[in-house]
Amino acid sequence: MRRHSILSVTLLSLMFTSQANAEALFLNGLSPRSIGRGGTNIAHSDNGAIIYDNPAAMINIEGKWLKEFAVDVIITDFEYQDAENPRTGSSTTGTPLPQFSIIRKSEDGHWAYGFGVFTPAGFSTSYSMNGTFPFLGEQSYDSFGSLTKVLPSLAYAPNDRFSIGGTLGVGISHVEFETPYFLQSPGLQGTPILLDLQGTGATLVWSLGMQYQVSNETTVGLTYQSKSSFKLDGPTNIAIPTVGSSRYDSDLKITWPQSLGFGVKHRVSDRGTFSADVIWSDWSSAFNNIEVALNGPTTPGFPVVVETIPLNWDDTISVRLGHEIDLGCSRTIRFGYAYNNNPIPNSTITPLIPAITEHALSAGYGFEVFNVEIDLAYMLTIGKDMRTTTNQFIGGDFNNARTGAVTHAGAIGVIKRF
Repeated sequence: MRRHSILSVTLLSLMFTSQANAEALFLNGLSPRSIGRGGTNIAHSDNGAIIYDNPAAMINIEGKWLKEFAVDVIITDFEYQDAENPRTGSSTTGTPLPQFSIIRKSEDGHWAYGFGVFTPAGFSTSYSMNGTFPFLGEQSYDSFGSLTKVLPSLAYAPNDRFSIGGTLGVGISHVEFETPYFLQSPGLQGTPILLDLQGTGATLVWSLGMQYQVSNETTVGLTYQSKSSFKLDGPTNIAIPTVGSSRYDSDLKITWPQSLGFGVKHRVSDRGTFSADVIWSDWSSAFNNIEVALNGPTTPGFPVVVETIPLNWDDTISVRLGHEIDLGCSRTIRFGYAYNNNPIPNSTITPLIPAITEHALSAGYGFEVFNVEIDLAYMLTIGKDMRTTTNQFIGGDFNNARTGAVTHAGAIGVIKRF
C-alpha cells in the first residue's frame, strides 16, 4: 500500500511539473514550515523537505517516522515594456506544485532513510506583444522550464551530536520556448525565425549534508547540491518569414547550478527559535549559455542549426533569516526574510526568463488537529525594475526595455509522525 502511495504522488508531481514556475528560478523554501521562516531549513529537522535541503537532518526528526505532503502555489506577476510595446505587457500565471516526503529512523537511532519528490526550480512566462521587424503585429513570447528531483536518501549518526547524509536520485527537466528569435551564432547570424522548441530529459543528481548539535540550544548544518546537466530531446518548429517552415529534432543542453549552503538554528528562549541560511549558487557556470542543435529538417533546403544562446549570468548569494514562536497548545507562528542578488546582467535580460526578484517577506502558522500537524505559509517576493538600452541579443528585439517581477507563494502542508 505504501509503495502505491509513493508512486502515485511521484507521478502527480511530475504531471504538475509540466506547468510549473518559480519566482527566482529556485524557490525560497519547499516545505510550508521553511517558507514561513524565510526559507531557512539547513539546520532544522522538523519537516520532510530536509531530504532536499539537508539529508543529514533526517537523524534528528522527532519519532521514528515522518510523512509530509505539501502543495506550494506560485503566482507570478511579471511586466515588460519596450519600444514596440509602449504599454506595459504583463504575464500572470498560477501553478500548484506538490511536494512529498517520507522518512524513517532505525530503532537504534544511528540510521535514517527517506524518499522525496520535489520541484525546487522553474520559470514560466506568457506574453502577447508586438515584435520587432519583420515580426509585425502581435506575437507570442512564451517560456517554460522546470526541475523536479526524485530523491532516495540515507543518513548516519556516529554519535548523538553529529550526523551525515546524502541523496542519489533522478533529476527531470522540461523546457519550452515559443517566441520570435534572431539566430545568434555565426553562419546564420541575424536570421529571423519564429521558434517553437521543447525538450525533456533526465540525469543523475546527488547531494551531501551534515548537521552538528553544538549545544542544546544551537545546531549548525552544511549542505552541497550537485549541478544537474541535461540533454533535452524534443521536437522544434521553425518558421522563417516569407520563406516557409520546417520541423526539426532538437537537442538542448541546459545545466541547473550546483550550490553550497550553511545554516544555523538557535533557540533564543523557551518559546523562540532563530535561524539563518546562506546559500551560494553557481549560476556563472550553469547559465553562461544554452546550447541548441536542430537536426533532421523535414523541409528540403532548410539547414541544420547549431545555436548558442548567450546568458552570462552571475553567481548568487541567498541570505535567509527566520524566527518562529511556540504559542503553546501545538500552535506556532513563523516569519522571515530572504535576499537573493539578481544574477542577470542588463545585457541579456529578456521577458522569457525574468529571474530578477530580490527581496522576500514571509509568514506562517502551524497547528495540530487529531495528531496531524498542519502548516500554512505565504511569501511575497519583489524585484527592482531593470532597464536596458542595448541588449546583447542580435536583432534589437529587447532594446530600450523595462522588466519587472513580483511573485506570491502560498503553501499548505500536512505532517504525520509515528
